[in-house]
Amino acid sequence: MDAKAFGDEIITVRPQEATETLQNLPYFIGVSEQTAGSKGLSLSFIVIPPGAVSEAHEHDGYESAIYVLEGEVETRYGEYLEKRVINRAGDFIYIPPGLTHQAFNMSETQPARALVARNDANDVEKVILSQPSA
Repeated sequence: MDAKAFGDEIITVRPQEATETLQNLPYFIGVSEQTAGSKGLSLSFIVIPPGAVSEAHEHDGYESAIYVLEGEVETRYGEYLEKRVINRAGDFIYIPPGLTHQAFNMSETQPARALVARNDANDVEKVILSQPSA
């Protein structure tokens, strides 16, 4: 939908089904240019199924802020995915532009869920899959 069509209205978005992403995770697009006419931000909901691992990737030119709602996730990051951080429900996470990272749900039985905000209204289109150096 054309962003001009949204005008000066409050927009409610209720995603009914997940969009499969290049990261290979279910992604529910909330606020974006396409859904709400946003110009400079997006807000979505992501699910990492039990035992699932995202593809190693980076975000081209935009920052990500994540709030973990439930679960425990290990994120490997860096040129060789040599650095690691574990985040759990209640954690806020910042990922700078261009940083290669890969998320692992540490539970084999429970999904991890998080809200993801980005300073790009078309963030899904600017994901770059990475081949970390060996």
